[in-house]
Amino acid sequence: MSDTPQHRLGELMEESNPAFETVMSCVFGIEDHETRTYLTLCSQPGSTIEELAATLERDRSTVNRSLSTLHERDLVRRDRRLLDGGGYIYQYTATALPEVKEMLHEALDVWTATVHDVIDEFDETIE
Repeated sequence: MSDTPQHRLGELMEESNPAFETVMSCVFGIEDHETRTYLTLCSQPGSTIEELAATLERDRSTVNRSLSTLHERDLVRRDRRLLDGGGYIYQYTATALPEVKEMLHEALDVWTATVHDVIDEFDETIE
């Protein structure tokens, strides 16, 4: 990942059987609508902001912000396509789900190791 997201793993502790979308949102520190944008791109690779806004029934500016966050987290790839009449447009494609699952596992493993270290290093000083 490009930068360390502000995960919300504590939220996962409160749910006994979280949905994949919840896990993804909490681990990557993204909003639910950003997770929906990622999942939509999984089935519609190469989409533009306009296409995603229509599919998701969201404002273009909201979709643009979602895509920026997902791009920062390495969850989507942005490709520039030149237009016939001049100019260009960006098309977005989701990072492959197996790769994202691996990123989720790695992030959880790091968090779990940190928690284990805290437990192991705790010296009981209570009298």
